[in-house]
Amino acid sequence: MIGIIIYELLFLIVAIATFLLPDIFPMPEWYTAKSVAINSILIGLVGGILYCLRGIYKNRSVNKSWDENWHVWYYLRPFTSAISGFISYVMLNAGLLTLDAVPGETEFGFYTFAFIAGYNVDKFLQKLEDVAKTIWGIDKSRSAKDK
Repeated sequence: MIGIIIYELLFLIVAIATFLLPDIFPMPEWYTAKSVAINSILIGLVGGILYCLRGIYKNRSVNKSWDENWHVWYYLRPFTSAISGFISYVMLNAGLLTLDAVPGETEFGFYTFAFIAGYNVDKFLQKLEDVAKTIWGIDKSRSAKDK
């Protein structure tokens, strides 16, 4: 369990440092041009790490039900959260979901949505499947139908 805590905290430090990097150093043009997408990934990652840290203390200390079979989940969850953060950016940028925020005016709507997508990957993917069903008529995946 200590290894997972260290893993999550190191990931968190890297994500925050990367997010703050442009305030410390001048960044190349390609990075600046993609900063909302990159930051959406990082903020989705932070949402997932928060969910993992919450899961650690809840399952170890509150429920007293720590199970080593979940270790893989704790190692992979930050990646699925980062991907969800990126997909949230793509969906908002494509206009599939709308906010009163547009890149260049305010990024906070994008970042808020990325955090929510990273924090609650399962619900985000369910909503993504709902959007796909509504717009393109694509049936939900088998895993979504099982729930």
